[in-house]
Amino acid sequence: GFLITASGVAYEMMRLEHIVFMDMDGTYYGNFMPSSEWRMHFDIYKGIPEAAAVVHAHPTYCTALSSQRRAIPAFHYMVAAAGGKVIECTEYATFGTQELSDNMLSALASRRSALLANHGMVCYGPNLDKALWLANETECLARQYICALSTGCVPHVLSDDEMDVILAKFKTYAKQPGHLAGLSAFEREQAVRAPRFASAAFCNCCGPPNSGDFGEHTATKQRRVET
Repeated sequence: GFLITASGVAYEMMRLEHIVFMDMDGTYYGNFMPSSEWRMHFDIYKGIPEAAAVVHAHPTYCTALSSQRRAIPAFHYMVAAAGGKVIECTEYATFGTQELSDNMLSALASRRSALLANHGMVCYGPNLDKALWLANETECLARQYICALSTGCVPHVLSDDEMDVILAKFKTYAKQPGHLAGLSAFEREQAVRAPRFASAAFCNCCGPPNSGDFGEHTATKQRRVET
């Protein structure tokens, strides 16, 4: 099952009892009804195994773009943070309906974020921190895109080939060596290059001194200054 906020409770008034548990049969438990948009959460969790947290909101710039039925194209490489070359906008459907949830799944496809026409946005992640980060990043991209459009010029959009490279790089971005198993040859070729790794044996000039020669090391530095 999953947890979702209760319907009609202001966030600043929300307490633990306003977090509603729902099972994967679509049944809720407790004294409060779940959010009217429970279907979107339910369908993401049911259909996307890697989704462990869902964020749905009505942020200003995402909503402004969605009212024009505009997607966010690859005007900036960070669009790839949502897992694709574009952040799509859904077809319109009334809030709280299965049609809206179906449209959302179509717009998400293999991506992790989408705009909801004349409504807002939705995204998911492997945990709540990353889902919240992606929600904020989607709003940031929407704001930047609107700013670019406001100049009266159409922003240059990165090519599909470049976005293929960016998506491959994102497979290694902010990852540690132990997380890189299973990459394709292309993804390894495009991997973010780390600085040369130093072994545990540091050199004397820049590594931490051994406890036994700390005094001598400090004295040497002092003589260099005095000279």
